[in-house]
Amino acid sequence: MSHTDYTNRFAIDPKTAAGFGTAELRENFLLPPLFVAGRIQLHYTNYDRMIVGGAMPTSGALALETIKPAGTDALLARRELIAVNIGGAGAVVVDGERFLVGTRDMIYAGLGSSVTFESASAEEPAKYYLLSAPAHMRHPTRHIGIADAKRLDLGAQATSNERTIFQFIHPEGARTCQLVVGMTTLAAGSVWNTMPCHVHDRRMEAYLYFDLPERARVVHLMGEPGETRHLIVDNEEAILSPGWSIHSGVGTSSYTFIWAMAGDNVDYTDVDLVAIEDLK
Repeated sequence: MSHTDYTNRFAIDPKTAAGFGTAELRENFLLPPLFVAGRIQLHYTNYDRMIVGGAMPTSGALALETIKPAGTDALLARRELIAVNIGGAGAVVVDGERFLVGTRDMIYAGLGSSVTFESASAEEPAKYYLLSAPAHMRHPTRHIGIADAKRLDLGAQATSNERTIFQFIHPEGARTCQLVVGMTTLAAGSVWNTMPCHVHDRRMEAYLYFDLPERARVVHLMGEPGETRHLIVDNEEAILSPGWSIHSGVGTSSYTFIWAMAGDNVDYTDVDLVAIEDLK
């Protein structure tokens, strides 16, 4: 019996999005819960064919299964995968090789890999945030701990955006075909991310917000710079961001988010900046 659920998410153009109400924006850009006990949730998007999902093994291991939109007998037959653990300790098995993963560790699995997810404890299960994109060649499997990521300290308390960026994938580190993934943690008292904001039509992006207190929320800003919209986002919820959209946010408390991109290039700095005074 399959332990995988999936949806097929169609691409939305900016003119259509500008006419959406709150319910339509949430239906098209806010993903349903990714972490369901004993299940794998996958959302196949038509933004650069990125798959965004979650795996939460409890009583037993969960093998990565294919889904109909991928059109292949194995999900990674023509794809690569990154899994970031935001839960308890666990293990990821890639082609028979077992990697122990703590919270905020990442596993990269290349083209053609078979992957299985495990938790060390059903009471404190691992929660694997899954990101997959088409691949044209096989790169080696890599385990990257949070301590191994490239660290950038940016922002300031005075502008409420003091933050630390951990780049899991960067030119001097693990190689991928097109996935670029990192994690940003805001310091206590800081609430703004990616402001001033930008767009990058060469790449789509997905955000996963987490480490939010129970009653805290993030106001996620999206839309074209001159026609912005917003979504209210809860803990461990993910947003799809088309290449034409800004992706910024402000929280009612500090938080952490994982950003992931797929598209034409892997240059983190390839963005089109938007001045704050040009936002509408």
